[in-house]
Amino acid sequence: MNRFIQRLLMAAALACSTSSLTLAAPDQAEHKIRAALKEVAPDLKITSIQPAPIQGLYEVMAGPNLMYITADGRHFISGPIVDLKTREDLTEPRLAQARKQLVDAVGEDAMVIFGDKGAKHTVTVFTDIECGYCRKLHSQIADYEKEGIRVRYLFFPRAGKGSESFDEAVSVWCAGDEEARRTALTKAKAGESIPSKTCDNPVDEHMALAADFGLRGTPAIITDRGELIPGYVEPKRLAAKLNGQPSD
Repeated sequence: MNRFIQRLLMAAALACSTSSLTLAAPDQAEHKIRAALKEVAPDLKITSIQPAPIQGLYEVMAGPNLMYITADGRHFISGPIVDLKTREDLTEPRLAQARKQLVDAVGEDAMVIFGDKGAKHTVTVFTDIECGYCRKLHSQIADYEKEGIRVRYLFFPRAGKGSESFDEAVSVWCAGDEEARRTALTKAKAGESIPSKTCDNPVDEHMALAADFGLRGTPAIITDRGELIPGYVEPKRLAAKLNGQPSD
């Protein structure tokens, strides 16, 4: 379960409000929902509130997190809504949209990027320099480029701040200009030592975003449509997926 949802559940349990809310009219629903959430989670930063695909439910976005809440603000539901007739997941497209917006908001000047800006696809990869499959992915970076895939890296040292992989990420960022960072990252991922450096860097921001997304492992790939693909995917299969083709 997403840690955000876990915290909200705990807050709601502690609140244990005994008040009975009547069904809200459409123009009152947002006010009631905001008031209810403020009571149990006052620090929650709500991005948007809008009607959900099911009558009587409202979709609440808080960054990359989505929940469904009844119009009276009393009950909330976590998890996807699936149309059983069409087998369509109605929740994932909204989550994908939020992921894309948040990743793009980081800005390419805060990423280490490999590939032509005119490539057919751009993916964003959360990477840990010490991760074996992250190293395998990077060893094939030229093959991804040949498949028309541009790779933007964000750092997610899973051992946390102050770890060897965190310090390596900072040293890569502080290696110099864009080309120097690419060179340093390639060396580090090949197991070569790089000069230890410090400077203003976006590693903490990258890690915070990974936590917001609920990531647990690396590599974690965010497609140009905002879809989350956990784990390593070889170049041709990733290209097929991005192009909407069968991968086998």
